[in-house]
Amino acid sequence: MTLDRRQATQLLLAGGAATTAQIGWPNLGFAKEDLHRSHGATLVGDLNYGPDFKHFDYANPKAPKGGTARIAAIGTFDSFNPFIVKGNSAIGVGRIYDTLMTPSLDASSTEYGLLAEWIEHPKDFSSVAFKIRDNATWHDGTPVTPEDVVFTFNLLITKAIPGYRLYYANVENAEDAGDNIVRFTFDEKNNRELPHIMGQLVVLPMHYWKDRDFTKSSLEKPLGSGPYEIGNFEAGRHIEYNRAAEYWGKDLPVNVGLNNFDKLRYEYYKDPNAAFEAFKAGKLDHRAENSSINWATRYDFPAVEKGDVLKEEIVTDGPKRSQTFVFNTRRKKFSDVRVREALALMFDFEWTNKAIFYGQYARPTSYFQGTSDLMSSGLPEGRELEILEEHRDALPAKIFEEPFKMPITDGSGRGDRRVLRRAKKLLTEAGWSVKDGKLVDEDGQPFEIEFLYASAQQERVIAPYLKSLDRLGVVTKLRLIDSAQYTQRFQEHDFDMVVGGVGNSASPGNEQRNFWGSKAADAAGSRNSSGVKDPVIDALIEGLIFAENRDDLAAYSRALDRVLLWGHYGILELYTPTERVAWWHKKVTKPDPTPSHNIGFPEVWWSAEVET
Repeated sequence: MTLDRRQATQLLLAGGAATTAQIGWPNLGFAKEDLHRSHGATLVGDLNYGPDFKHFDYANPKAPKGGTARIAAIGTFDSFNPFIVKGNSAIGVGRIYDTLMTPSLDASSTEYGLLAEWIEHPKDFSSVAFKIRDNATWHDGTPVTPEDVVFTFNLLITKAIPGYRLYYANVENAEDAGDNIVRFTFDEKNNRELPHIMGQLVVLPMHYWKDRDFTKSSLEKPLGSGPYEIGNFEAGRHIEYNRAAEYWGKDLPVNVGLNNFDKLRYEYYKDPNAAFEAFKAGKLDHRAENSSINWATRYDFPAVEKGDVLKEEIVTDGPKRSQTFVFNTRRKKFSDVRVREALALMFDFEWTNKAIFYGQYARPTSYFQGTSDLMSSGLPEGRELEILEEHRDALPAKIFEEPFKMPITDGSGRGDRRVLRRAKKLLTEAGWSVKDGKLVDEDGQPFEIEFLYASAQQERVIAPYLKSLDRLGVVTKLRLIDSAQYTQRFQEHDFDMVVGGVGNSASPGNEQRNFWGSKAADAAGSRNSSGVKDPVIDALIEGLIFAENRDDLAAYSRALDRVLLWGHYGILELYTPTERVAWWHKKVTKPDPTPSHNIGFPEVWWSAEVET
């Protein structure tokens, strides 16, 4: 989980080019030959960059520094603490902090040393150590130390969002090992992902936080060590991040050509439409467009026609984030899988994509969309079948007998009778019947769904789906609430249905506990929005986490994917094959090409107004 509350990046360790002969060895309790040390770590393939690399290939070392990037934010903020449940933290606040290691944007599940000079682990992955760079400092000039790292870890697992405790569940101990080295010991061996996970740790300053209440939201500017510092702000209106003039890490290879804007200014708007109008008026410099109707019909304003605003659909590699209609299975009405399947059948993707999305989306068929070896397909076979056979008695027979297929309608929008008959049959089998036009249970209580949402733009997608449920006799209600209320209710799992989704990685692991694990189901702030509690899923997640090689990890991922799909915990709605972006090219400059796995804004873009 990063500082903007997005899920943490991904995981499985492979070596770099640094060797044991190149670097002196501290006494960490292992024989020298049992340790692997490197400047970077990857969970997929090999590292793209050796220990002496100068900069990432996608970064322009000659990019000019200066200027301002004006960016939109939706909603409001009343806190600078993104680690806790309370408050709405300001967008972008993660930019004031550094992590032990940092991801590259041209590879999946790969990271290189940032605060850490190197990463080191034994062959059995029972621990990991990081050497803190000697010149790493906080913005007040105080050195970053292993003591800060240990303090941060203990703070997050005791006082932060519950997801951290799940994410770090196998970390037994954190300690200052001397010589500016911090070491994490694990309670189980052979979890290849854990060293990588610890590299993602955001480090907080102990001397700043030790006398402050970490559990309270606050607008006091916190101390960081990253490339930006918080500047001017007005709660709920705007916030500026100023490039730290004395940033200790500005010349590191992982930072060369990055963090080029002197100022990042986020302007807050109540809704996406207001933000779009501000972009059209030239009050914002860059826009990542997530509305298909906007992209198809509203980019004909004068600045586009004159060439002042450029627009592009950028293809990125790697996993795709899918949007989902989420069922809250904590509620009795959604507890029966037959009910969930019936409701899922009523989503008409073919009509929706044509009539509402202008054909811009694709239908996901997997929770690991975009990573072919992790996606289930056909019938289970080979190693995946072996894994599922261990749980055959607890799984529906159809998992072994039928390929999972998304329903396909005639796309007319009038309601496919075949689909409707199947949905009604499932509901009847689950004990529901129609009386006086309403779907009721055995006690005569109607089936009611309140669909909670915070963006008015979502209504045009949700409303047709809810209307289709009328054919089943379901009583539906759309409820639009403000972003603060929505965040609170979402974190407390107080909803029937919401729009959700998870962004998976090319090497899934510990984060799956937070997405689907039983322990996360009732934890406030967890990512298990559906409330999944299934011992088989728990077992598959553990098998995935402790997989000994890529083939085994992929087999466990396919098995997990298959069980989730047949569990119908949500309706896999859509994903976009490209990233849609627009920008005022006299204000900001896009690198060409952009990184292969991310558009890289604002990290590797720069101000067009300071070019020479």
